[in-house]
Amino acid sequence: MIAIDNILVSDEIVEEQFVCDLSKCKGGCCVDGDCGAPLTDEEVNLVAEHYPKVRHLLHVDYINEIERVGTHTIDDEHGNVTPTVDGGICVYAYTDFGGVVKCSFEKLYREGKIDFPKPISCHLFPIRVKQSPDFEALNYSPRKTLCAPACKLGAQLKVPVYKFLKGALVRKYGEEFYDALDATAQMLANKNK
Repeated sequence: MIAIDNILVSDEIVEEQFVCDLSKCKGGCCVDGDCGAPLTDEEVNLVAEHYPKVRHLLHVDYINEIERVGTHTIDDEHGNVTPTVDGGICVYAYTDFGGVVKCSFEKLYREGKIDFPKPISCHLFPIRVKQSPDFEALNYSPRKTLCAPACKLGAQLKVPVYKFLKGALVRKYGEEFYDALDATAQMLANKNK
């Protein structure tokens, strides 16, 4: 375990390799989960604010679910989450012409039309954050079958999880945290040579 301030990072995040392979998984993390994507309190407001802007990208069944339950719901374990359709696909997902499920918020963010990239829990996947009163624990939690192609591609390209998720880690914790994590990872790698 690596400790940086009050953030505990599992060793697997610097030791394991991972690079999403959308051609293989088809965006399955947006489809298959225990519940919708966990949302921070701030993200609850951002999702509600930006929903009208992404609505045109969504399937009518997803829109109907949002109209029925609201722009977020409450999960007993994770708190605020995005709604899902029948416990499966996230209501903010759309399927591109190649059959890959993607985030409507991320699409408009990349096009410069909104300033919200996507929920941070999605951005950080396969890292899961467990919040405690005194610290946050970051754990590497890929889905065994779904993420197997990403683990294989990461190993082929030799890209550690934390490097693949640099943008998400910087977004959540800042450059200084990322630089400290990178320095620690380099030190551990040199020590294990």
